[in-house]
Amino acid sequence: MTINQFEDIKAWQLSRELYLESKNVFKNVKDNVFNYQYFRAVLSIMNNIAEGFERRADNQFHYFLIIAKGSAGEVRSMLHLAKELNYCSVPEYEELISICVSISKMLSKLASSLK
Repeated sequence: MTINQFEDIKAWQLSRELYLESKNVFKNVKDNVFNYQYFRAVLSIMNNIAEGFERRADNQFHYFLIIAKGSAGEVRSMLHLAKELNYCSVPEYEELISICVSISKMLSKLASSLK
């Protein structure tokens, strides 16, 4: 598959899905600190993929993919907390974790392909 734009990247598509699904799951959470940090990290995944791709240099793209992968780890960390604080149900937690792990694996493979 040829990637002509960042929107073609499956990890970007999944990170967008993660954001949209998260908005639904956490819509009633009133913890502003949690919301700010969580959604900042989810957006960081999407935006670092996009920014790195748009720089049109493999070394730059690789760097931004690693940043995005770090943000995916941050999201997973926050999801553990969300479950413990009952901000989401166990099935919602498991679904979001699964998406996030998939994104992280895709980012690893994509970054490795650029070396």
